[in-house]
Amino acid sequence: MKIVILSRNSKLYSTKRIVEAGQKRGHEMLVLDHLKCDILIEKRNPQLYYYGELIEGVDAIIPRIGASVTFYGTAVVRQFEMMKVFTTTESQALVRSRDKLRSLQILSRANINLPKTAFTDYSKDSDSMIKKVGGPPCIIKLLEGTQGVGVLLAETKSAAHSVLEAFQGLNARVMVQEFIKEAGGADIRAFVIDGVVVGAMKRQGKEGEFRSNLHRGGSATYIELSEAEENMALKAAKVLGLGIAGVDMLQSNDGPKIMEVNSSPGLQGIEAATGKDIAKSIIRYIERNAD
Repeated sequence: MKIVILSRNSKLYSTKRIVEAGQKRGHEMLVLDHLKCDILIEKRNPQLYYYGELIEGVDAIIPRIGASVTFYGTAVVRQFEMMKVFTTTESQALVRSRDKLRSLQILSRANINLPKTAFTDYSKDSDSMIKKVGGPPCIIKLLEGTQGVGVLLAETKSAAHSVLEAFQGLNARVMVQEFIKEAGGADIRAFVIDGVVVGAMKRQGKEGEFRSNLHRGGSATYIELSEAEENMALKAAKVLGLGIAGVDMLQSNDGPKIMEVNSSPGLQGIEAATGKDIAKSIIRYIERNAD
């Protein structure tokens, strides 16, 4: 098969690993920068061009779309869908997962356990928001933040007020979330592919850091999921319509709670922690589903 990875950097670990895995299984692997793709829309003849050359004969795509270019990246994925090309992440699922507020609303509607979350449109009544999530300490998140950027822990009411006031002054939309103290600065990422958890890791933030992101110096170790954690991860990926997902959970006294669902999860941390060939699982997913 001819498989295209939509990635802005062919040297990234995840991109390289998927290319290697596909080539080992005899597929033609191409890496295209989605921002360099031109979309041509006409009646019953959707087309894509890359540096002026028509893209054709593609059997499947693997979107690795960065959060900052979601709009155009999603348009490119949608164009491939119109060309009847199989995608490991559908355009609508990508849009849903990137909208943090919308994804939490969808998960909540599906009766999935979440940290208590408050959102308002530039309201000055920060007292009410803080109180609704159980008071300080609380987590304040930018809606557009990724990899732990724009996520703050406000340990006191005055600190929370200051942070909210600063964000409101910048016209930045934020959520206020319940702080799960018993998680101890750790979370779990379950890597879901085609309705199966293919690997899971526990990420621990460095000393003094409540965020567990590996990009922020956290460490990762292999973990065996409980039945509740596995079922929750699978359900979260399913209700958001994601064939590939990194489901981030917190361990709480009230059972696991979904923190976020990532539609373009990185492979480096999960492969190192589990010793599993996650890239191969992605290729096998395509082999099972692409015509």
